[in-house]
Amino acid sequence: MPSPQTDASIQEPGSRRGLDEFRKREILAILSVGCSRRTAARYVGCSPSTIRRTAERDPEFAEALRKAETKAQILFMKNIAAAARKEQYWRAAAWALERLNPEDYGPRSPQAVTLEQIRALISEFARIIVEEVPIASHRKRILKRLDRLSAQWRHEGDNHDPGEPSEH
Repeated sequence: MPSPQTDASIQEPGSRRGLDEFRKREILAILSVGCSRRTAARYVGCSPSTIRRTAERDPEFAEALRKAETKAQILFMKNIAAAARKEQYWRAAAWALERLNPEDYGPRSPQAVTLEQIRALISEFARIIVEEVPIASHRKRILKRLDRLSAQWRHEGDNHDPGEPSEH
């Protein structure tokens, strides 16, 4: 890869032109091997926000960024999957399971609460409310709110990307 100090990549300080084609190609090459946008920005001498703003203005560059970042992820997962097929590299399989299905296989701190535990708690609250709140209109209002909360958690659980941490 060429040095970040080549003439094609130098830009006047404070210039608002964004990234030239040479620097865009360097960024894409760096991302395609698995480096972060921050690393690519540092290499070409810009900030990560410059890469983001250029992508917002240039849909072709945005698509190329997405593909370069995804290409590296796919390559790494293929290598992990290939290693995991060999019994002596069982740790590769364990690593992939922990990251792809953290709810089932990821390490948890003792204080962590799963989505299933939260659902059970809401159900138990509803049972207690039915037993303890004597005024039917109050009981219905509370149960309706719990039902909305439960639906919200159900919806979040259905759409949750296992590779991303939960907001709750």
